Amino acid sequence: MAKKEQSATRRTYLKSGLAVAAGGLLAGCTGTSGEETTTDSESTATATSTSEPTTEQTTESADDGDSYTVSMAPMGNVEFDGVPETIFTRLTHHAGMAFALGHGDAVNAMHAPDYYDALWNQFVARLDGVSLDWSGLYSSWEPTKEKLYELDSDVHLADPASVAALGSWGEEDLEEIEQNVAPWFGNTFSDRHQSPPEEWADDYEYYTLWQIFEKVAQVFQAEARYDALATVHDDLVQTISSNLPPKDERPTAVMLGTSDFETIYAYDANHPGYLTAHTRPLGVQTAFGDDFESGSTVDFETLLEADPDVILSLGGMHPTTDMVATRKAFNDDPVGSKISAVKNGRIHAQGARYQGPILNLFQIEMTAKQLYPDQFGAWPTYEEGPYPEIPVEEQLFDRQRVADIINGDF
Repeated sequence: MAKKEQSATRRTYLKSGLAVAAGGLLAGCTGTSGEETTTDSESTATATSTSEPTTEQTTESADDGDSYTVSMAPMGNVEFDGVPETIFTRLTHHAGMAFALGHGDAVNAMHAPDYYDALWNQFVARLDGVSLDWSGLYSSWEPTKEKLYELDSDVHLADPASVAALGSWGEEDLEEIEQNVAPWFGNTFSDRHQSPPEEWADDYEYYTLWQIFEKVAQVFQAEARYDALATVHDDLVQTISSNLPPKDERPTAVMLGTSDFETIYAYDANHPGYLTAHTRPLGVQTAFGDDFESGSTVDFETLLEADPDVILSLGGMHPTTDMVATRKAFNDDPVGSKISAVKNGRIHAQGARYQGPILNLFQIEMTAKQLYPDQFGAWPTYEEGPYPEIPVEEQLFDRQRVADIINGDF
């Protein structure tokens, strides 16, 4: 299947209208334990293709039941008979895209749904008129064919190469589900520009988060919603880039996964891929040297040697994460307490790295404030609860505008 130039489902999965649902919810992924399972299980470390992916419009009109085609690596051209009404996902960047397009309640599966439902609702709380409930969905990290037949989804919004990388799925299994249930459509290894399985390498391309989102919007015939959200995102990034301090005045920073302090994962905030779509635009200085491998485990001694000015704690906004205890663990350690970020009270909570476009907007804003309070307003010392209330005059993007786009009222 990876070698096919055209990959079209043989199943007509929409029997009636093409109306796009107007209601919406929120979605996304990462944090601590759930996120580490995701990133570490799926791949090896080096890039395969550096070609620039095309983002030109590739859909045909779907009016009156006409089929249309959307193209994205690694699937190639994928034919749709109508706008999907039920959506299988594995990782929350894809689920978050469905949510942003007003189809969040159509998601029927995702990795660690209860964990990410709780985390994402911390952000959804700041979008009036928008709700999210992913609790109790099928946990789809390693799905079975039997379950996919049972779910009978209209699209598998998941990267078939990443499913193949699990080891329990062969090419014939992927083709069977594509032909008998619904097509695959997704891109995962753009997360850190990782290598897909060898048999998929020739067809693979790397995309930004918003390039993948543009393709997913074409699947749902929701290009207007994409354009509106992309404008919000572009304006946000422009606001930040035009107000950044000179490079030599920017702090050093590192993202940490600290589900326990025996094993601390450290991530480069400037690493290529959509996992850093909220930190890379901020132009922060890296705390580690050029030879540091993002995702490595570190201890307090290694962190002190790097001595970051800011520590971004992944999953810190999850309701079960105790940020007070996290800060205390650093302050109580004789080595950790010497790190500049610890001494200066700059350990900040983060959300998720497998972020959809809506979470990306919030995380760009929050990280800008965490890194550059003088330029963008101070981030409150977060301990618990939803995304903090930010005074309107200090918000970097319009929440109501985003909520209206999700709900189709724009």
